[in-house]
Amino acid sequence: MSTRIPKQRDIIDRRAVAHALTDLAALTGDAQRARALKLFKDVLASGRIEVQRRFEEDRATGAEVVRYNAFLMDQIVRLLHDFTASYVLKAKSTHLSILAVGGYGRGELSPFSDLDLLFLLPKASDPATEKLVEYMLYMLWDLGLKVGHATRTVDDCLAQARDDMTIRTAMLESRWLWGDKELARILETRFREELIPGTAVDFVEAKLAERDLRHERMGDSRYVLEPNLKEGKGGLRDLHTLFWIARYIYGVSDMGGLVDLGVLTKGAAIRFEKARNFLWTVRCHLHYMTGRQEDRLTFDVQREIGRRMHYTDHAGTKGVERFMRHYFLTAKDVGDLTRVFCAVLEEGHKRKPKFNLALLTSRKKELEGFRVEGGRLNLATPDALEKSPLGLIKLFHTAHAYDLDIHPESLRQVAVHLPKVKRLRDDPEANRLFLELLCARKNPEVALRWLNESGVLGCFLPDFGKVVAQMQYDMYHVYTTDEHTLRAIGILHQIEQGKLVEDHPVSSEIMAQVQSRRALYVALFFHDIAKGRGGDHAELGGEAVEREGPRLGLTPEEVETAAWLVRQHLLMSRIAFKRDIDEPKTIEDFTQVVQSPERLKLLLVLTVADIRAVGPQVWNGWKAGLLRSLYNRALDVLSGTPAGGARDQRVQEAKEKLRLALSPTWSEKEVDAQLALGYPNYWLAFDAAAHQRHAAMIRKAGAAPLTIEARPDKRHSVTEITIYTPDHPGLFCRIAGAMALSGASIVDAKIITLANGMALDVLWVQDAERHEISGADKIAHVKSNLEKTLTGGVRLQQELKKRAPVLPKRADVFTVPPRVLIDNTASRTHTVIEVNGRDRTGFLYDVTAELTRQSLQVSWARISTYGEKVVDVFYVKDIFGMKIEHEGKLKQIRTGLLNVLEGMGG
Repeated sequence: MSTRIPKQRDIIDRRAVAHALTDLAALTGDAQRARALKLFKDVLASGRIEVQRRFEEDRATGAEVVRYNAFLMDQIVRLLHDFTASYVLKAKSTHLSILAVGGYGRGELSPFSDLDLLFLLPKASDPATEKLVEYMLYMLWDLGLKVGHATRTVDDCLAQARDDMTIRTAMLESRWLWGDKELARILETRFREELIPGTAVDFVEAKLAERDLRHERMGDSRYVLEPNLKEGKGGLRDLHTLFWIARYIYGVSDMGGLVDLGVLTKGAAIRFEKARNFLWTVRCHLHYMTGRQEDRLTFDVQREIGRRMHYTDHAGTKGVERFMRHYFLTAKDVGDLTRVFCAVLEEGHKRKPKFNLALLTSRKKELEGFRVEGGRLNLATPDALEKSPLGLIKLFHTAHAYDLDIHPESLRQVAVHLPKVKRLRDDPEANRLFLELLCARKNPEVALRWLNESGVLGCFLPDFGKVVAQMQYDMYHVYTTDEHTLRAIGILHQIEQGKLVEDHPVSSEIMAQVQSRRALYVALFFHDIAKGRGGDHAELGGEAVEREGPRLGLTPEEVETAAWLVRQHLLMSRIAFKRDIDEPKTIEDFTQVVQSPERLKLLLVLTVADIRAVGPQVWNGWKAGLLRSLYNRALDVLSGTPAGGARDQRVQEAKEKLRLALSPTWSEKEVDAQLALGYPNYWLAFDAAAHQRHAAMIRKAGAAPLTIEARPDKRHSVTEITIYTPDHPGLFCRIAGAMALSGASIVDAKIITLANGMALDVLWVQDAERHEISGADKIAHVKSNLEKTLTGGVRLQQELKKRAPVLPKRADVFTVPPRVLIDNTASRTHTVIEVNGRDRTGFLYDVTAELTRQSLQVSWARISTYGEKVVDVFYVKDIFGMKIEHEGKLKQIRTGLLNVLEGMGG
């Protein structure tokens, strides 16, 4: 990499600045300092403008920009030193050396990075030197720079570096800037002769342990969708760690020096430089965009950086997703380089192998054609993969079977021979080994992750290779597509092993009953494999299973089952979260697609694993309850119990259960009156326990105009709120507004009108963290808002406008196209309206207000939120209690709702 700075004087003309500073020699005190500070500010500002211009207009790379910034600061520090010594302190000599350390010592300075300086003294500090250092530091701070600094002698530096690995690392990168050059040379010589010998292994272990701790702190995955490009896994700091180790052990000034020593291949060194330059370029864009030192690649900057780096929408993939995929692939490259370098270090006995229990328990020297060294699996010979490419799959299969880590040298050889994986796609044995690994009784997630990290998985199954490092640009998905898939496989294994029985009792029970276990694992592996290609990813994924399943060794029946599961993998969640599963038509439509109890079981388990793998905050008890209810209702039908059979009989049975429960304490007249209140839909919408609670509530309310009861349900992560009040148009709209004022989200609602003209509305609500609302104060707050709203004590629209947005500000970068779907086939008695839009405070209130304006009665509502996107589903009737079927009215409803959504900003 060239270090020459083109047209240096366009960045800073040191000679001209030095000449301007001589004009200040005659001044003294504050006047001199003020004039000098203004001059330095102007020089720094113009230099920064020129560097930024080169970056944005001349397309200078990030590697060039960090060198230009370091050059600019070098000249300013030198000029400031000379000005301070000659014109402020009027000293003949200063007897100190100024060194750049840290990233600045490497000659790398991002636009708003800190400046790390070491003022090196030949002996203990004297007053004149202290004044010089103090004056320089205050000037640098007044220039708006963040300066890390230390003033030490050579002996101080060495003593502190012995005890502190951070100081030792900073010293390793020190670079002479100005002053006594011989003093800097002495420090470098003594550091290399007195500190490094015999400490290489300890340094390497400390740096790698520091890296592991940092990864753990940052989430231990390079595939989080808002990565930290400096501190995160696969980021700049990981490259720095490799450089520090290389410099400490081999004394090289750049990674190219390792090629000359035969330590790294030229290809590996090129990958290092490409990764570093890409990350630098992204970081420079990030600094310039935000105007500060910033390393978090958050959603609100990703799209703009992608645009600035010329990533465009292509083949169904957004430009921002293509940019982030490049980022994640770069982070993966950094991981590959780390493994290669660690292999070299071990081979040269520069570091100790990581401790592994297998080191103590494994006595076999050979295992299925491999060697066991220090508890890790290694290739029998360096040319083993050359002779038998099958080892590219078998290595991971064997390591998984025997609970062994894989030797870094083997992983390096895998990287070298990766092109040979293509030959294995039609190899029956290779496919057998892979299928056995994917469907292993022992957790396959770790081994699949090894296969993915090494690049073997993407080469062996090209469809999977297309989703490696692929992101989805929204606030719902937390991981890249490949990371999500591997996590889902791990969750499926935990369910099968009974480790999640508390959260998933039904799934855990039925996993032991499924007959198509291999088809389930394969389907989960393929369920998102066609994302980002345009078109229906479920349909395309099903085609991929049909294409690849036979060569993996699935039977025709397994291929058919797995392909069906992939095509329908969204069906169960869509029905459970968007439809009224108490309505017989819903269950009838669902079971017509599913057709068999076996497929139902497979679909439930796959759905659970898929949702849980989306992210840590996505799964909750409410979703679990909805899926469980849908499963049980569908299983009844598929096992021979009709979903809507004997409707009148079911109504009668519900009434008799309530009569039996109330008879001991209620008179026959009171019981008859209560039973007469409910229309058939009421008796079918709730269970016996709910009927009893409602009866007690209605009796207690008497003639009161408003009664509210709240019941937290921790198991399902919701609070059930029941409202008993006179029915009137727009009631549900006002309730929705009151919930928004309370900071509560309605996730489900059943709207019942009783025979006495009273409304019995039952809501299931959650707080902002998607948990039940509990605690006397919080429940009282919700009840108070409901009472004030329903009795006219609050102006909803004005109050809602005052509320802060429900989502973080970064959600503003996402656009959710407004969508209104009207379906008259999903229910026999209702028109089903689905509304999609971007989440915000008062969303449900505005939508239901429009439904009220359209003279529609809401009988049931389900509200789902997916990150920044809201999906609201309403079962409605017109004012005559009928479905809406007139085309003109349907068009009017759709237009009205779209106008509301567009007014919200989509």
